[in-house]
Amino acid sequence: MNIYVGSLHFKMNEAELKEVFEEYGEVTSAKIIIDKYSGKSKGFGFVEMPNDAEAKKAIEELNGAEVSGRNIIVNESIERAERKGGNFRGGNNDRRGGGERRDNYR
Repeated sequence: MNIYVGSLHFKMNEAELKEVFEEYGEVTSAKIIIDKYSGKSKGFGFVEMPNDAEAKKAIEELNGAEVSGRNIIVNESIERAERKGGNFRGGNNDRRGGGERRDNYR
């Protein structure tokens, strides 16, 4: 099961995050998300646990628990829908708006 962990202390590393969850069972991976520009933690990450029963127990007991001076948020991670290309106007590449083409240069 993939688990979302939020409100992490910004100095926590992946080994420490893994250690917290290993108290509840086997941990396949622990990943803290890093800002690509600053190189610093974004304060959240993901933990992968292969046993669903152990993962659910970890979620129940760790959600709201104090870790490194912060009350962390722990819940089952929801898969993100694949993003589609396009621009901020919802995928319509006509800069004038509207879906029809206007030929004013004939």
